[in-house]
Amino acid sequence: MEGKLVIISAPSGAGKTTIVNHLLSKNLGLEFSVSATTRAPRGTEKNGKEYYFISPEEFREKIRKNEFVEWQEVYMDQYYGTLKSEIERIWADNRHVIFDVDVKGGVNLKKIYGNQAISVFIMPPSVKELEKRLLARATDDSSKIKMRVGKAIEEMKLAINFDHIAINDSLERAQNEVYEMVKSFLTNVTE
Repeated sequence: MEGKLVIISAPSGAGKTTIVNHLLSKNLGLEFSVSATTRAPRGTEKNGKEYYFISPEEFREKIRKNEFVEWQEVYMDQYYGTLKSEIERIWADNRHVIFDVDVKGGVNLKKIYGNQAISVFIMPPSVKELEKRLLARATDDSSKIKMRVGKAIEEMKLAINFDHIAINDSLERAQNEVYEMVKSFLTNVTE
């Protein structure tokens, strides 16, 4: 039996990673799908834990070999993608896959897996609050933050492509709301 998939997407800084970690701490049978990326590790990120960090050349080679379920060139030479081998590994362990992916990746995964997946868009309460969160993170310079905010405005227009939208104006409420959605989806038997 193939497992189900939980897709969590949001603009950068909206809280998706925090919500994914909350879901992983619950007893839902979920396992994190580690994406591949060509960006450099941030802070304490470790290869194989948060991401598989690979060069743009290696990434393009994997594209040529059709090793990705989906992939995006998010910024120039900055790729993100979901490896087919990751999903197969998690399903082989009789677990459900949870994704922390960018918005276009989330839309693509939902199109591919349909009713086998639930897609949740984490919406920031406002663009101003999102910018404040990105500044507080202190991982990017002001030009990169400006670029992320511009991208977030475009990504928020894609929220309608998701099964559910959760507004993260209160982290605890957003975590509980997403937990209930995901728990309900995983416990319902699909035909």
